[in-house]
Amino acid sequence: MTTSPLRIKICGITRRTDALAAAAAGADAVGLVFYAGSPRHVSMHTAQDIVAALPPFVSAVGLFVNADATEITHTLQHVPLDVLQFHGDEDAAFCRRFHRPYIKAVRVRHADDIQAALRDYPDARALLFDAYHEDAYGGTGLCFDWNMLPESLNRPWVLAGGLTPENVAHAISLSGANAVDVSGGVEAAKGIKDSAKITAFIRAARHAPS
Repeated sequence: MTTSPLRIKICGITRRTDALAAAAAGADAVGLVFYAGSPRHVSMHTAQDIVAALPPFVSAVGLFVNADATEITHTLQHVPLDVLQFHGDEDAAFCRRFHRPYIKAVRVRHADDIQAALRDYPDARALLFDAYHEDAYGGTGLCFDWNMLPESLNRPWVLAGGLTPENVAHAISLSGANAVDVSGGVEAAKGIKDSAKITAFIRAARHAPS
């Protein structure tokens, strides 16, 4: 059951116009991918432009996959990110060393993956539960079995993986998620968002039965 106001992040933003569309539709955060292996990867210059355009109280989240500390520090020196999101094999000691709130993504195959993350990342601002894919670190458009989520996690967490305007309300109702993260489900093409899909997604999520 959802017990607090829903938070919504639109991830994989690559254009200023898409960031503004997300903010206008009511998104709480936008995600910028600094992983070169992703089709939604952004350059430093583009990231600076996007973050500079964000209105107050819309958070900028930087997504990294097994980046080295020097790369992350360099990014933080040039892009004022509010939160870091780690999608690789980073341990908690690495995640916390940048003095920013962090979200740790967990690729869920089994319920044990959820319990291990709860144990291993005690200081994460939130855990993000995504679908497992052996060749990708996220953005696959795949869902995992939401029934694997415990009824009570007693930790902030985010539901991700395969969410769309059509299924997000059901996903929230079934899982009790208080936060959702979407990328491919609101795109016209990889890295190019569809403003109508963003609006439909946020509307559906906000009106999901609790």
